Amino acid sequence: MSRVYLDNNATTPVLPEVLEAMRPYFGDHFGNASSIHHHGQETRAAVECARESVAALVGCRASELVFTSGGTEADNLAIFGLARPGDHVITSTVEHHAVLNACKHLASKGCDVTYISVDGRGRLDPADVRRAIRPHTKLITIMLANNETGVVEPAAEIGKIAAQADIYFHTDAVQAAGKIPIDVNQIECDLLTISGHKLHGPQGVGALYVRKGTQIEPMLYGGSHERSRRAGTENVPGIVGLGKAAELARAGLERGDDLKMATERDRLERELLEIEATGLNGEGAPRLPNTTNIYFDGIEGEALVIALDLKGLAVSTGAACSSGAIEPSHVLTAMGLRPDRAKASIRFSLGKQNTPEDVDFALGLIPETVARLRELSPVWAGAGVVSRKLAT
Repeated sequence: MSRVYLDNNATTPVLPEVLEAMRPYFGDHFGNASSIHHHGQETRAAVECARESVAALVGCRASELVFTSGGTEADNLAIFGLARPGDHVITSTVEHHAVLNACKHLASKGCDVTYISVDGRGRLDPADVRRAIRPHTKLITIMLANNETGVVEPAAEIGKIAAQADIYFHTDAVQAAGKIPIDVNQIECDLLTISGHKLHGPQGVGALYVRKGTQIEPMLYGGSHERSRRAGTENVPGIVGLGKAAELARAGLERGDDLKMATERDRLERELLEIEATGLNGEGAPRLPNTTNIYFDGIEGEALVIALDLKGLAVSTGAACSSGAIEPSHVLTAMGLRPDRAKASIRFSLGKQNTPEDVDFALGLIPETVARLRELSPVWAGAGVVSRKLAT
């Protein structure tokens, strides 16, 4: 059976070039990057080369990057590394749980946390951030692009507000990195998070940009790795893979790969919205070029995901870390969607490996599957809507 993967916001397949770059560091080049002998210095050079590549992707100095185990650790390091009991933190209602749950923990330890709401498109108003600032505000943490809808937030405007108020600004760029150009100086952020497995690198590695002069408290204690900001022997194969993925992502943006991806995303989106009783979540907002989130009224999103998977198409109802959750997406409900419509929403996310034929495959399956599920749905029948018969 043919299989097509359109869930690249959950994780991406490792590109062949990335795998080849990593391969030697599982075997011949095995040294501890902290060792001063030949084997250690060999891997140290590889780590620092990767650091340069990742720094080039986000526009920072290599010395400002801290390698981590992934996006969640990097988000946590940014937030817990700065905020203390009694501080005030500003975030949004649509953040990834790596940020939301970190802020929830801060609140339990005596921090004040303000959650900025978004509009029906999923965008927040920078003026709301400005109004939320208090004398004891220490940190603003707002994502660059949403993992469920692809909506891009006005990070540069927020960064300017934070800089004017002398407040630290962190942005979770895990979904944005490699899909849109990023420049930490243009955003004016003090901290920025990326993750390897979201840009065709390996799982289990990420990075946190920490602007020079920003002092963060480490979460791990041990050796003086990563300039004493993150203790622990470096994951050399993973870091090398992240570096190669960053190099390829940068080259792809320069080639216009994002525009090609957007063309196929738009075609998928346009034809799916021809199905009756559907709609686009985040319509009218700037979005990542690979992501679309569409609701199909009258069905359960998880039922559609399972039915499509049985036919060889992988999509999702939202964040992979929330799979199995019985509650509707916190992102979509924060945008004002009814719970039933939020539960009927599907995220489609393309990657570098996807082809026009993959989109054709999806378009050949989705309309007929939606129609079949609606015929079985008491909700759809109860609404008095007659399902349009779609040709197979």
